[in-house]
Amino acid sequence: MVKNPGLIPSLESLRGGDISKKRKMIKDMLHGFWLSCVEPDELSGQAFVADAIIANPPSFAHVHCAEALAVPLHMMFTMPWTSTRAFPHPLATLKTDNIEPGTAYYMSYGVVDFMTWQGLGDIINNWRSNDLNLEKVPACVGPGLLDTLKVPWTYCWSPTLVPKPQDWPSYIDVCGFFMRDEPEYEPPRELADFLESGPMPVYIGFGSIVLENAQEMTRTILQGCERAGVRAVISRGWSNLGGDSPNTKDVFYLGDCPHEWLFKRVAAVVHHGGAGTTACGLLNARPTFIVPFFGDQPFWGSIIASKGIGPVPIRHQDLDADNLASALRFCLEPEVQKSTQAMSELIRLEHGVKSAVESFHARLPAANITCDLSHNHPARWSYSLPQARGTRQLKLSDTALAILLQRKLVKPSDVQPLRAVPYHIDINHWDPLTAGAASLFGTVSNFTVALGGTFVDPYKKYRSALSSGKDKKTASLASAAAAGKGLGQASGSVVKGALVDMPLALAEGLRATPKLYGDTVEDHGKVTDWKSGGVVAGKSFGFGMYRGLTEFVTKPMDGAKKEGSLGFIKGVGKGSVGLIAKPGAAMVGLIAYPAKGIYESIKALNRSGLKRLDMARTARLEAARELELGPEAALLAPGGE
Repeated sequence: MVKNPGLIPSLESLRGGDISKKRKMIKDMLHGFWLSCVEPDELSGQAFVADAIIANPPSFAHVHCAEALAVPLHMMFTMPWTSTRAFPHPLATLKTDNIEPGTAYYMSYGVVDFMTWQGLGDIINNWRSNDLNLEKVPACVGPGLLDTLKVPWTYCWSPTLVPKPQDWPSYIDVCGFFMRDEPEYEPPRELADFLESGPMPVYIGFGSIVLENAQEMTRTILQGCERAGVRAVISRGWSNLGGDSPNTKDVFYLGDCPHEWLFKRVAAVVHHGGAGTTACGLLNARPTFIVPFFGDQPFWGSIIASKGIGPVPIRHQDLDADNLASALRFCLEPEVQKSTQAMSELIRLEHGVKSAVESFHARLPAANITCDLSHNHPARWSYSLPQARGTRQLKLSDTALAILLQRKLVKPSDVQPLRAVPYHIDINHWDPLTAGAASLFGTVSNFTVALGGTFVDPYKKYRSALSSGKDKKTASLASAAAAGKGLGQASGSVVKGALVDMPLALAEGLRATPKLYGDTVEDHGKVTDWKSGGVVAGKSFGFGMYRGLTEFVTKPMDGAKKEGSLGFIKGVGKGSVGLIAKPGAAMVGLIAYPAKGIYESIKALNRSGLKRLDMARTARLEAARELELGPEAALLAPGGE
């Protein structure tokens, strides 16, 4: 990361194969994140399936695991990841000479999301398809998925230091730093003697940063401290600053030591700008000088400087003895010490962890995740309760379902895993032309990729089988199976594109056309199965035909009332477009929405790739059954005979 502090990798990293290694690492991480949602506890062996997910954005698996499980997702992070005009994305390098700063700041978030998806989108989509049994996310949707789905966020920094931007929505909170309690610590006698033997030293350390030339950095630190006339506690860190150098009366080389304890006993802190170290320094009223290397570190350095509680950050490659000495002298100025003390007092009034817990619970859809029979338990199953008119969906906990099954009050065939928070990843269309073109391009792209896999995957499977010790016959069978799978995916992409994607894109494009002239567009609901497909088709047909015909007359009249003859002409134009677009969307929707619903129902029946999840849910239900009614009683699990 030190070699690549921004989004664009260096030539050295490209030549060294770092990118391919990182991509493989992300692939392994995604697989591991999914297992963490459904695997039994490693210590107790207790069955586990996540009821909710708390994640940070660089985990990348967050929304996809939540979609597969249909559980609430809550994002938490230490640096801004949501578009705002208040400040730029910490990972973006901006030049705002020819553009209004707020606009540039806002756009920087989209650029980071786009660049990230360009590098990882194929890995994420293959993982979605293979491990989660989910459809691949279109390239036009992937980068802004969290914003589109309005996933709640909690940012864990001090609102005193960085207030919540005014353009952030209500489901985003800034709660304060997440600070742990100070651990018990007994300092080595040598450290205690050093701290007591003279003026308060400054702390200098770069934690887990691995420096290319630790000796040169050590030399710079020692010279800078000497010129500033200060003593120093230097944390060796992962770079082993100081090497084998002995301690002196002015310099102490430190191993592991809790910052919470140490920062009370130093005059200022110099570090790389990690959010946790920054928070600990400010909480203890210590002026902070940040020497950033990558990531959000320059962001925190600029925030510190803007508040007058530390000097302007200096990149590690630009640091020398003179500017280090100047920065240290700045930190020790009485006015800076006073400002830092005032900031510390305000931060101490915040309760970051408590506020974050409250934020998490406030965003949970309690009505969707609570058992209808036992309100103190999370609902995990859905039972279709017959009533005089249709059925009612009853949400059940593991314990409630186990008891009902034991007493034969419900049939296993009527019970399904609860989808507490269904996620619908839809493409926003603007008009029928661009919608149709995008759908056609997507179909061609999917077909091309699948067809390419027909030739590439068999070879990979053959080589993989041989390398794992299989004989040539077994390897050939694996190769043939891969070829058949590729042909099936290629033909399936064409069928889906022709019968579902393209009609749906045309219907949605026609439906959205009135937005181009400022008209409103009804939301007829989401298509999740064949039933909802029929409902949406009926609503779309009724509203589309009615509004298309009536507004051809009412639009000119309304326009004439507001703007006279000019308004009448505008109304004729709007009514004419609506006369084509709205009934057109209604007619095409009669085919598109039911087709989409049928496809969703068929997809829901295919649970290949989710056997691990099904087994985990059943095991968890069996555990609840044994806990409540004893292990000797037989349990008939959902889906059984």
